[in-house]
Amino acid sequence: MSIEWKVVVGLEVHTQLLTQSKMFCACPNDYAGAEPNTHVCPICLGAPGMMPVVNAEALRYGIMAALALNCHVPPFSWFERKNYPYPDLVKGFQLTQYKYPIGAEGFIDIETEAGTKPFRVNRVHLEEDTAKNSHLTSFSGEHYSLVDCNRAGVPLMEIVTEPDGRSADEAVAYLRKLRDILIFLGIASGRMEDGAMRLEANISVRTAEEEAQGILRKRCEVKNINSFDVVRQAIEYEIKRHIRAYERGEEVVQATMGWDAENGRTVFQRSKEEAHDYRYFPEPDLPPLRFTEAEVDAIRLTRPELKHEIIVRYESSLGLDRYRAELLAQSRSFSAYFEAALGLFANVDRVANVLLGDFLAQVNDRGLSLDDCALLPVSAADIAELARQWDSGDLTGPQFKQVLPYMFDKGVGVEPAKADLGIRKAEASTLGPVLDEVLAANADAVQKIQSGNTKVMGFLVGQVMKATRGQADPKDVEKLLCGRLGV
Repeated sequence: MSIEWKVVVGLEVHTQLLTQSKMFCACPNDYAGAEPNTHVCPICLGAPGMMPVVNAEALRYGIMAALALNCHVPPFSWFERKNYPYPDLVKGFQLTQYKYPIGAEGFIDIETEAGTKPFRVNRVHLEEDTAKNSHLTSFSGEHYSLVDCNRAGVPLMEIVTEPDGRSADEAVAYLRKLRDILIFLGIASGRMEDGAMRLEANISVRTAEEEAQGILRKRCEVKNINSFDVVRQAIEYEIKRHIRAYERGEEVVQATMGWDAENGRTVFQRSKEEAHDYRYFPEPDLPPLRFTEAEVDAIRLTRPELKHEIIVRYESSLGLDRYRAELLAQSRSFSAYFEAALGLFANVDRVANVLLGDFLAQVNDRGLSLDDCALLPVSAADIAELARQWDSGDLTGPQFKQVLPYMFDKGVGVEPAKADLGIRKAEASTLGPVLDEVLAANADAVQKIQSGNTKVMGFLVGQVMKATRGQADPKDVEKLLCGRLGV
């Protein structure tokens, strides 16, 4: 009889915060591309006698994140020393929040095959990032390591879930939504490729009977994952490894694992530490943190609208379908760009279709980004005017497809683009000679239409549009043709 195995996944996310300075000193937080060990001071280097000071902006960001994750923000918190002797921890300890985190007992709703499910958040806490080790080999074959302390002390927020994941898909759904929340709050970049957001997954399996009794088996943690695809692969690999071990009668050792991308498997790094191994104790150089309800409520009022909230608003207030709503809310900047255009021309479908059709094609083809639409060569006002003229017939479909790429090329508005391209609308009153030529040259099509085959009308419209080089309005052309042919 085969065993029905159930998957259990808990997740930990470390994300750097977009503050100007580090967590406990005034060193600049923007260290990307800087020469090694140039964004440092005696505080982040752990010099004796140096006194840390809590970054108030990082504190505010932490509370904002906790509120967005539906967490309780306690009135009291403090920092503690987490002691472990790694080369990238120059002080010999890390300042973090353990016993009294800044947020607890929250959740994120995720979409699963069975419907919406709450994925519980155990805690949100602040800490400082570590230095960065680089492991190198000399020309003579000797192995050595270099330590760059620019990253040491950068504000870091850790978000830890309960073991609520029941598949790799659920874990990825949670992580994607969490990343969207942090980015839309404006407190984190979400960039996994450069380590600004690091993912860790705790994986175990158990039998159906153990699940019914709430029993958990030993777990393994896969650390420092830098993409959603790797999270999925690592979880699925560990699930198979655990099941294979148990079905062979072996035990699973609780351990910290790494991901071997070259071979597509996890590898053992070290035995899994427990909290008491770190010898936590309160940081003596920092006072306890206290938050009043008024202070927390003030932060709550400044929280930006989140991606999933924007999508719901677009569906309920603007009548957009889920697919278009999700595309328009793909970045905070793009949603603001869309709403700015809509404020100037209030035709939701037309503006949405312009942005999600040829506009996105131009953005993608040119390798541009929607993360900051203010940098695009075409403004929201230009899009509103383009949509208005297309909707009114001042621009035909073919003309629209000429004008928009030119606007991107030259960074000009609709009217300058039309002038440069020599585009003007052919008035219906001037189309008589063109209609005569097209009808005379296509006698077979005329006969079919007059015999009741009106589907051929599109062919004649196309011939007129070709003759006018797209300057005529197709609706005007079809109306005139119907009048000429008596249909």
